[in-house]
Amino acid sequence: MDYNRQIYIKIQEMLFCEQVLIIYGPRQVGKTTLSKKILTDNQNIQTKYINCESLAVRELLSKETPSELKAFIGEAKLIVLDEAQQIENIGLKLKLLIDNYPELQIIATGSSSFDLANKVNEPLTGRKKTFYLYPLAQNEVKNRIGLESFTANYENFIRFGFYPRVVNLLLEKGEEAARDELSELASSYLYKDVLEFNNIRKSSVLDDLLRALALQIGNEVSFTELSQLLKVDQETVRNYIDILEKTFVIFKLRSFSRNLRKEISKRYKVYFWDLGIRNSLLQNFNPLELRSDKGALWENFVISEKIKANNNQRIFANYYFWRTYDQQEIDLIEERDGKLMGYEIKYELKASKFRAPKVFLNEYEGATVELITKENF
Repeated sequence: MDYNRQIYIKIQEMLFCEQVLIIYGPRQVGKTTLSKKILTDNQNIQTKYINCESLAVRELLSKETPSELKAFIGEAKLIVLDEAQQIENIGLKLKLLIDNYPELQIIATGSSSFDLANKVNEPLTGRKKTFYLYPLAQNEVKNRIGLESFTANYENFIRFGFYPRVVNLLLEKGEEAARDELSELASSYLYKDVLEFNNIRKSSVLDDLLRALALQIGNEVSFTELSQLLKVDQETVRNYIDILEKTFVIFKLRSFSRNLRKEISKRYKVYFWDLGIRNSLLQNFNPLELRSDKGALWENFVISEKIKANNNQRIFANYYFWRTYDQQEIDLIEERDGKLMGYEIKYELKASKFRAPKVFLNEYEGATVELITKENF
């Protein structure tokens, strides 16, 4: 079962604007499927798909001159370089091609943002557009399977996540097949890009860090406590968390603080891009009604879906959480176009019992705070 990815339209709109289009995302989220769909839907021009993980392809693209690179591409006008970070000096080679053959449209995909970004940012300054493809967004699933089926399964999606193959197996073959797929993802693809960075070897430290972060979603992360728990220095913890974020396993929200002395500043919360991966790390797929972490799962789900929805519409925003030392809090703050939009996220809470923090609304003129529950999500 294939899904119509919402970011597809945005990519189509940018074709042939004399810029390289970069698509970042974790492995197994559908970058290859998306890029091949773009080629298929543009058959009025000559296209070429290139798998850069192939050793033969890497040797052919080792050429250094524009004419040699163009000879490999041939007459194609729309080219996909899949897993482009595998090509040595990929940024310079993309620049050579776009500078000398502006009629070409090159799409480069990469599963490790830090790797591909480091190789293309400087050479392609002003000559690229960047897109991010994450696990499926809830609207993409809902549009494919229908509202009734989505509503019947949404708690299962919170448990098993939104990797495309996992969703398909969950719907077609059941929970056991979905668990097996997640176990494979968590034990292989999850680590592949992380471990390739600076030749990091899979270790108990990385395993223990991931499980510790999985247990702390929705809570502020203490680098000191993690350092003591893992028996490594704080700098190692920070570096590992940074790599996990850049390989699309987790993302951070930093605390929002502008004016009030009692606002907590310089703190972080960590969430997982996919809750199926998180639950697989803990080997806990129990139904929500049996879980003590139900509220944390719901918070992670809503925040990640909000960010994915904005990303798919190319809506650019900053994201934070807000908390004061006297325990007033807002789970998610979206800063966009000079406005602050707050979201308090509770799995079950009657609207009549919700009170937005007055100190926040009074301090930040024009700010809003909305309650998000399973009833109005």
